[in-house]
Amino acid sequence: MPEWSDTGIILSARAYGENKGVINLLTSERGRHAGLVHGFDSRTKKGIYEPGNTVAAEWRARLSEQLGSFQLELIKNPSAVFLDTPIRLAGLSSICAILDVGLPEREPVASVWQSTIALIEIISLAEEEESWLGFYIRWEAELLGTLGFGLGLERCAVSGLADNLIYVSPKSGNAIHRDHAGGYEDRMLRLPAFLRPNTSPRSDDTADSMKISDTVLEDGLNLTGHFLKRRLFELLDKDLPQPRLRLAHLVAKRYNNS
Repeated sequence: MPEWSDTGIILSARAYGENKGVINLLTSERGRHAGLVHGFDSRTKKGIYEPGNTVAAEWRARLSEQLGSFQLELIKNPSAVFLDTPIRLAGLSSICAILDVGLPEREPVASVWQSTIALIEIISLAEEEESWLGFYIRWEAELLGTLGFGLGLERCAVSGLADNLIYVSPKSGNAIHRDHAGGYEDRMLRLPAFLRPNTSPRSDDTADSMKISDTVLEDGLNLTGHFLKRRLFELLDKDLPQPRLRLAHLVAKRYNNS
């Protein structure tokens, strides 16, 4: 009987039959993995199955290709830290929804696990929204790269220059120099400075070191959202997840009203 133990982040939970549920996890060693849980409607267990929770998971099945069943124990509930902060809850929900649909099943993605754990911690600890939102946008850009849909932001696709890169082609995903947009500036996506490769944060940077101007947050979300939709979700015949759309809406509302 195949079985394993691992740590996971709950990506989604849905009812399945009477008092059962199907849970999707991002696990540290096995990628996205689904399993059945019993007692799904139990009041004592309901809080365990919230998306974003970190859990200790045990999975068993008669055959390895079967759905199998989970035994889950709650390790951490990050949403409890910012329960009264809708924009942070939207960020957490967006992370889970993107991974739930966008990741291949049962394929190890250690880099995604590590960056996601780090991002959730940053969302929990950041004092200001501008800090964690910058990291969130970088996380989306890096996820695109990990899945094979990386953006070419190192040099201008037209001139080869590495400075004054302020646009991105919405078709190719390549950076464009300020003076080489060829009159198509209004059709280009804006490239925030913090997304350029030579400005990426070091692994030991703190959330405060990634604090950025609120004027570029919408540009960053528009950029990564465009390519998530075009290169990943349309390929899967899916729409951009509603939690991701809600996050973009809340960011636009926050800064347009400030």
